[in-house]
Amino acid sequence: MKRGVGRSLVPLALAGLVLAGCAEPVIAPEESAVQIDPSFSFGSPLFSAMAGEGEARHMVVFRSESAPKDLAERVAALGGRVEAVYGAVGVAVVGGLDPEGLAALARWKDVQMVQVDATVELHPLPVEPVAAEAVGVEPAAPDAPGTAFFYARQWNLPAIGADRAWAAGRLGSPDVTVAILDTGIDYMHADLAGRVDLSRSVSFIPSDDALVAALFPGRHPVTDLQFHGTHVAATIASNALAAAGVTSKVTLIGVKVLNVNGNGPFSAILAGILYAADAGADVINMSLRGLFDKKEAPGFVSVLNRATNYAARKGVTIVVAAGNDELDIDHNGNGYVAFCDSPNVICVSATGPTASDGTDGPWYEIDAPAPYTNYGRSVIDVAAPGGGDGGVVWAACSGASLVIPVCQTGIYVVGASGTSMAAPHVAALAALLVEDYGRNPARIRAALRNTADDLGQPGNDPYYGKGRINVARALGLD
Repeated sequence: MKRGVGRSLVPLALAGLVLAGCAEPVIAPEESAVQIDPSFSFGSPLFSAMAGEGEARHMVVFRSESAPKDLAERVAALGGRVEAVYGAVGVAVVGGLDPEGLAALARWKDVQMVQVDATVELHPLPVEPVAAEAVGVEPAAPDAPGTAFFYARQWNLPAIGADRAWAAGRLGSPDVTVAILDTGIDYMHADLAGRVDLSRSVSFIPSDDALVAALFPGRHPVTDLQFHGTHVAATIASNALAAAGVTSKVTLIGVKVLNVNGNGPFSAILAGILYAADAGADVINMSLRGLFDKKEAPGFVSVLNRATNYAARKGVTIVVAAGNDELDIDHNGNGYVAFCDSPNVICVSATGPTASDGTDGPWYEIDAPAPYTNYGRSVIDVAAPGGGDGGVVWAACSGASLVIPVCQTGIYVVGASGTSMAAPHVAALAALLVEDYGRNPARIRAALRNTADDLGQPGNDPYYGKGRINVARALGLD
């Protein structure tokens, strides 16, 4: 299984640092506010081990949506151990079994199948740091997101009518929670301070937990050592000091399911979905994707169906990114696109401008289908801004990023493109609709689709679904 996020990014600083832009920058260690011990550098044996390399684990899918009470004893008798049990969906994760033990486990009458715990990965992204002027930072969230320092570059927000929602006072409610299943969140970034409920945030990536403890002592394990989750989170809800988000007052919870390298086990994502549902999330955003063969990995289909159905029964709206492979999901043979092929999800494709006259615009054809986006009439629900050749989506960069170390030196934002950037626009609108419709995933999905701007072919289009979302119309403001 692999990949499904943004294609390109450009970080900008709100500190007075000046760097020359380049496609593959080399950041000197002294430029980092956090001095990284060489033993933790990328490529070292210690870092690789802490990043999750090790023996293969396996997922056990039981025939019923419950696990046997004597599972640990039975697995131990085969020479293995139980590492996790997801009783709500009848799945367990086991380790330490040799081929004979796995074969014996698969023969149990109550076992439907045994599957390798595969890895989900993010697309690697090129980085080009660019410095900007310093600005004053106040801790309080403003009620005018359009005053954000980088708002002039944020073509994506007026494109969906977010500015008209702000003018009407629809800034989001702290009583509504969006769970971000991703690489974590930098809850200390100025745009996210006070927006993240740390009491409900959690990490399912022990390797990252060790890195956070070693490099950033005292910080919550959900701290984002990559950048992706922070960017996604701040697109949904931002204090709008550096860059605005679709909302500014929605509560976020970080659910770390991917590590600093942008990958993580499938079981962590499963755990994240179930955790977010049980933790009271109203909306889940999943800007990640796995692609696998249904014949070779039938267990994943069963597990995902159980997990997304469980969340839906809990009243959770799930928003997922379509992926960036230019793939026609309608004609994908035996391929299974997680998570657009899963039940009870809202699948989001990406739009973006084809050209611009400058960094601050004007932009042309902002609603064009993004050149990388996956598509398919049967799976795409709606489209949203993800960035194109003429413009990227700007949002916060993690101040703990080891992937873009310059972001440790000040208040930075990152420009990125991908369906990963499109999905959080929809998740934010879903959070606003929770205020109107309550925890009702079916009604929220219908509202998103029925109020979208119908683009492309009339009706349901393979690239736009029912259309590009319109925040103002969805909230009854048009």
